[in-house]
Amino acid sequence: MRNILKRPILSEKSASFEQKGKYVFEVMPSANKIEIRRAVEEQYNVKVMNVHTMNLKPKHRERWTGRRYVTGKTIGRKKAIITLADGQTIDLLGGLEDTSQES
Repeated sequence: MRNILKRPILSEKSASFEQKGKYVFEVMPSANKIEIRRAVEEQYNVKVMNVHTMNLKPKHRERWTGRRYVTGKTIGRKKAIITLADGQTIDLLGGLEDTSQES
């Protein structure tokens, strides 16, 4: 099986989703919902209830280099919001909690 899940997306919005049992991942643009569901269930040993996907289009960017404008695009991506069964969680940080207060 190819590598469907690229990385989890860790942001303030995805942190608020985690409290509701939802997790956000960046996935391969060619992956469909069934493949994403199977990949999450195999990799994290959880039961996936629902998968929402969204395609993010590339944005046009311009920057001044000193002589002229250079134009280009950002990379288009695909995100998936995974809803887990009740009581199941995924540890995305892998035990890297804030340990600076333990002294």
